[in-house]
Amino acid sequence: MKIILTFTLLMIPGVVSSISVTGYSGGGVMIRCKYNRGYTANKKYFCKEQWSGCKDQIKTDEKNKWVQSGRFSLYDNTSSGVFNVTIRDLTELDSGTYQCGVDVSLGGDFYTEVNLNVIRDQPIGSVRGYSGGNVIINYKYEMKLKDPLIYFCKSAANQCFNPINTSRAAGWKQDRRFSVQDDRSAGLLRVFIRDLNENDSGEYQIMVKVSEKHSFFSELNLNIKDDDCCVKSISLSAAAGGSVNISCKYPQSHISDVKFLCWRSGADLCAEETSVKESRRWSPEGKIQLYDDREEQLLTGSISHVTEQDSEYWCGVQSDQGHKSFITRVLINVTEEVGVSVTFSTSC
Repeated sequence: MKIILTFTLLMIPGVVSSISVTGYSGGGVMIRCKYNRGYTANKKYFCKEQWSGCKDQIKTDEKNKWVQSGRFSLYDNTSSGVFNVTIRDLTELDSGTYQCGVDVSLGGDFYTEVNLNVIRDQPIGSVRGYSGGNVIINYKYEMKLKDPLIYFCKSAANQCFNPINTSRAAGWKQDRRFSVQDDRSAGLLRVFIRDLNENDSGEYQIMVKVSEKHSFFSELNLNIKDDDCCVKSISLSAAAGGSVNISCKYPQSHISDVKFLCWRSGADLCAEETSVKESRRWSPEGKIQLYDDREEQLLTGSISHVTEQDSEYWCGVQSDQGHKSFITRVLINVTEEVGVSVTFSTSC
C-alpha cells in the first residue's frame, strides 16, 4: 500500500516532495522548502489543505527578508533557492496537510506537501532567575531523535551560542556560560545558564534541528532580578567529620515552590540534590536535612559528615514546570577533623 501511495503522489502535477513535520502546542516549527532557481522571481506561499483548494496562510513576492502574516512568517532566500516558513503558537488544530508553493501563473504551481502533526504540550512560558545565580530550563519533547543540533538564542538580539550536537546522550555540552543536556531516555532537554545578570532578561528560543527540512522550537521569557531579600553568597566553616548549618532566604514569590540544596562537584552542575516540598517539615533523614519556613521565607538545613568535597552548595527553588533557579551560593571551608591530633617525632 505504501508503494502505491507514493506512486500516486508523484503523478500529481506540481508536487516536488512530501515531508512529515512534528511540533508541540505552544511552540513552533520552521520548514525549509526548496524550489527551482528558474522561479526566483515568482511569489512563494504556504497554504493549508489539499492542493486543489489550498487556503493561503501567507503569500509574498518579497525577497531576502522576513514577511509576517499573523502566526506565519516566510523568508525567500533567492541565493540558495529555498524559502523558510515559520509557524508560532501552535495548537492541535494546526495539524493537517499544507503546501509550500511557488506561484506559476501560466502553468501548474510547484509545491512541497507538508504533513504537520502537533502534539499537546505545556509551553515553557516564563522563567525567573536572580543576579549572580544560575538557572536550569527544562524542555520536554516526545520525539526520539538521533544526534539533533540544538540552538539556544536570544530572540531580539539574534544571538545564539554555538549549536550543540548531542551525539553523546545525556552528556552536558558547554559554550561560554551556557550548557545543554539532551537526556534522550527521559525525552528532556535541559539548558543551564550560569553567572546571571539583569542584561540576560529577554525572549529566548530553544530550537531543535531535526533534519535539513525542518526544526521545532519553543519560546520563553527569562526574567532576571536583583532581589534585596537574598544574599548571593555565604561563606561558612566546618570541621571534617562534623556538621554545618546553613540558612538561605528566598523571594516571597517562591513561597509555594519546592526548595532544594544542591552540591556542586567540579564541572558537575548539580551532583547531588536534596529537596523539601512542604512548609515546616524536615526532609527525610540523610546527609542533608532541610526545613522550609514559608512564613519567614527561610530555607534552613544541616549537612553532616562533612568532607573536603563539601566545598560548594547552592540554595534554590524549583517551579511546577521543573525549572530551577539557583539563588545563593554556599561556600564551606573544611578544616582539620575535630579531636584529631598530629604528633611529629624526630630521631637522631
